[in-house]
Amino acid sequence: MPLTVAPAVAPGTMARLRQPDLDADGVRLRPWRPDDRPAVLAGYADAAIRHWHCRAMTDDEARAWIDDWPRRWRQESGAGWAVVDDTGVLGQISLRRLHLADGLAEVSYWVLPAARGRGVAPRALTALAGWCFTTLGLHRIELSHSTANTASCRVARRAGFAAEGTKRGEGRHADGWHDMHLHARLATDTPTHR
Repeated sequence: MPLTVAPAVAPGTMARLRQPDLDADGVRLRPWRPDDRPAVLAGYADAAIRHWHCRAMTDDEARAWIDDWPRRWRQESGAGWAVVDDTGVLGQISLRRLHLADGLAEVSYWVLPAARGRGVAPRALTALAGWCFTTLGLHRIELSHSTANTASCRVARRAGFAAEGTKRGEGRHADGWHDMHLHARLATDTPTHR
């Protein structure tokens, strides 16, 4: 069925771009590399990341996860970055759901234990949102987290993602169904830094 409005972002816009490295105020977002596999394994072995992301990985799964990001970029279905500094990988941030025609993406992130408490996630989220709005041309970026995940709520607010409401019983975790906070930022929002 044909749309009656033009796509917010034309098909092929992202696929024509090379996935960039993004400066994030002292940390950098860069595409995943095969030698990042130990960091991915460490992330999904961490109890907090496992709890909130509800996933574990074997070595083969970590390899496949890294190898899949370029395909997702070309198909415009998602994009993933390693968040790094001079010491190595600190965490990850990704556009896990992407719908260019609607100008919409959903973001996901985690930070390894040794890098927590240093503002890594809000800086990465702010940089990625800026690129999504100014270069890719998205209109809206969303993120959801369990209402029990207060750290993720702080990250969202520090990166200028307004709280929009609670989705009841939307997220299934090992301890049962969680209500999820929905945060979003629009291209027209004034960036805030808290």
